[in-house]
Amino acid sequence: MDILSRVGRHSTGTVSRPRWPLAAGLVVVTVAAMAAILGGAAARRSTGSGETRPPVRAAAEVTPLSFDVAAPPPGRWPRWGMTHTQYSATEDEPAAAARAREALRDVPVVQNQHIMGFGAGNPEPEPGAYDFSSLDERVRLMAETGAAPVITLCCAPDWMKGGRPGETDWSLLEIAPRHEHFPDFARLAAAVARRYPGVRHFIVWNEFKGFWDGPRREWNAAAYTELYNQVYDALKAVDPAIKVGGPYVPVSSRAGGAAASEVSGPWGAVDRKVLKAVDYWLRHKRGADFVVVDGGVTSEEGRARPDEFGALGKFGAMTRWLRERSDLPVWWAEFYPLPCASLEPGGACPALGWDERHRTAVIAAALVELAGSGAHTALYWDTHRPKTRDCPLCLWSGDDGAPTPALALLRDFARWFPEGAEPVEVDVSVPSVRALAGAGRTIVVNTADGRVTARVDGRDLTLEPYEVRWVER
Repeated sequence: MDILSRVGRHSTGTVSRPRWPLAAGLVVVTVAAMAAILGGAAARRSTGSGETRPPVRAAAEVTPLSFDVAAPPPGRWPRWGMTHTQYSATEDEPAAAARAREALRDVPVVQNQHIMGFGAGNPEPEPGAYDFSSLDERVRLMAETGAAPVITLCCAPDWMKGGRPGETDWSLLEIAPRHEHFPDFARLAAAVARRYPGVRHFIVWNEFKGFWDGPRREWNAAAYTELYNQVYDALKAVDPAIKVGGPYVPVSSRAGGAAASEVSGPWGAVDRKVLKAVDYWLRHKRGADFVVVDGGVTSEEGRARPDEFGALGKFGAMTRWLRERSDLPVWWAEFYPLPCASLEPGGACPALGWDERHRTAVIAAALVELAGSGAHTALYWDTHRPKTRDCPLCLWSGDDGAPTPALALLRDFARWFPEGAEPVEVDVSVPSVRALAGAGRTIVVNTADGRVTARVDGRDLTLEPYEVRWVER
């Protein structure tokens, strides 16, 4: 079976269709429409092909998934983590998978998985017949490694987008459900929540896929918010304690005076259409437990301004703007700190030519920017490839499962900047050195390509080029 995979940002980029091995044994669960919750479903609905389908039965009949072996979840929300994509430890060779699982279990982080695509098959190929086999594998991985689990409710089965029931065309992954199928997608979301009672955080949709209004040349925030509200109601009907967030809009930016907006800096300015969409959602959402965005440092012109470290100010500026607009915790569902216009093979990514210390310093500085500006949760988009060491942006080696410096950073931030640990700015004598204090440790990052001696929080430190160091407070 071919499955659409995104390995980088995914608003306008090309897609690839590498092979994805389906788990043996189809898990099919009969589910039902939540008529009382969603305003009632017709007893028979058109499939769009002249046929009719019988009503599905109650979502409450979905069997919850339990695990014989599961690591205890973290005591506090770790805030920092990653999103599983097409390949993960579930596709690694046994020895590599065991080592990767151990690395994830050693210091639990937030782990996120989409319900369709990005490593998961079609969860409802036909109305009322769920196939949770691949999603079960990923949720089991999160449970067994003690993750703070998150599920992103994207994408939608073909029959909700005008396709034939029973068929899956992965080239149509980024199309939104049709309006008449919003209740069906909300029912699907409720069924997923019942299937995985250990998952308490859900993100609604991904990057406004399918919600671009071409004639108006802006995001159709009204349509997205209508879908969001139906999903929100369905999830809260399953359990009011479930945490729900949106709108997961991509934060694009431009350079130059003509692009000016209220969120701007030396790195450029956030597109006004993005701010307008977020404002609409904030005003018209039924409710929310956190606000979600994503984005990277590369502008629409394909550059990181003024340089790879200065460009990171975008994360802080957008986070502060969101916190001014709302009391909701701010999540970055994806953050791309490296100046890469594309992570696709052959795409423009100058960071791939840097040494590992340089890349690690940029990622560390991005996490400092996010933590210092008050971001609540940030998820690294993992581009894992099994059976290879040649994956400089991955979180662990596909060859032997060894954790990379990027994963080490996420684990360290989960340890020293968990929920409730207020970041503390510290005095630094040299502009090229960045530092932030957490719960018992201060992270220090040398952004220069040469050795630097600096006074940090009252002590003298000599740092090697692009060195990242944790110092006891």
